[in-house]
Amino acid sequence: MTIPASSIHDSSLPVKDRMEALIRLKQQEITQGLESLDTVKFKVDKWSRGDNGGGGESMVLVDGETFEKGGVNISVVHGTLPPEAVVRMRVDHKSLATNEGSVKFFACGLSMVIHPNNPHAPTTHANYRYFETSDPTTGKVNSWWFGGGADLTPSYLYPEDAQLFHQQHKDAVDKYDTSLYPKWKKWCDEYFYITHRGETRGVGGIFFDDFDDKPADEILHIVESCFDAFLPAYLPTIARRKDTPFTEAQKQWQQIRRGRYVEFNLVLDRGTKFGLQTPGSRVESILMSLPRTASWLYDHHPEQGSEEAKLVEVLKNPIDWV
Repeated sequence: MTIPASSIHDSSLPVKDRMEALIRLKQQEITQGLESLDTVKFKVDKWSRGDNGGGGESMVLVDGETFEKGGVNISVVHGTLPPEAVVRMRVDHKSLATNEGSVKFFACGLSMVIHPNNPHAPTTHANYRYFETSDPTTGKVNSWWFGGGADLTPSYLYPEDAQLFHQQHKDAVDKYDTSLYPKWKKWCDEYFYITHRGETRGVGGIFFDDFDDKPADEILHIVESCFDAFLPAYLPTIARRKDTPFTEAQKQWQQIRRGRYVEFNLVLDRGTKFGLQTPGSRVESILMSLPRTASWLYDHHPEQGSEEAKLVEVLKNPIDWV
């Protein structure tokens, strides 16, 4: 049953239902916003987890004039976590129930990655999710949390683009709690860090996980505000950069930076690892984040003082954009 968008602010409903309504609404708003800058539309791919375990809806765009590849996916899944999965997850989530044996779980979220064609236009990623567990006998919720964030990954450094992205997300959370942005900005820089390269994946944004230290209703409003920040933080930049002239050498640099993106997502990203380890997961949706094209050149280093080197310097030494 599809939950109507009008349910998002109905505090009498369970938070999980309101979060599901929110991600369904934002999927439509975000895809429509991105389509306004391209020549092709998103295609819908609905999928089921099987065994009455829920499913999702992947909306994927390929080979547009503006975007080479993009995906805006939602999932609403539920089932049973076996004891070994509970133990594994408890490492990252302090509130996860400590009772022995299996637990019931519900998870829903929206995850998106957009890869533009033009090397002057940045890739972006966003993900917001809700997770809860309950007692398999009584159905009582015994742990819950929110997680998510959004970040920007340019191939060429335009400070004004990074500043816009960070300012929009800072404003989104400042109206609820001014302590959140600096903490989440730092968390983002540390999480999206390619340890074997000694550099961040991009110029950051916000990232949080295991967020349950405010009332769930308040956190839901914060997440909604973060969702609302995305299009104003990204679309103006794409509109500015999508038609910028570029050379073959600049296109090759974009391919190298995309290779770094792939390295992080496949080697280090917790979400990718968890998804691939989950029985019945949909691999195509999990790996939607990978670019359509990428490159790896042996022992490649940008020329000192070049525009490419300026980006790498910031990736090795993250700065405060706002």
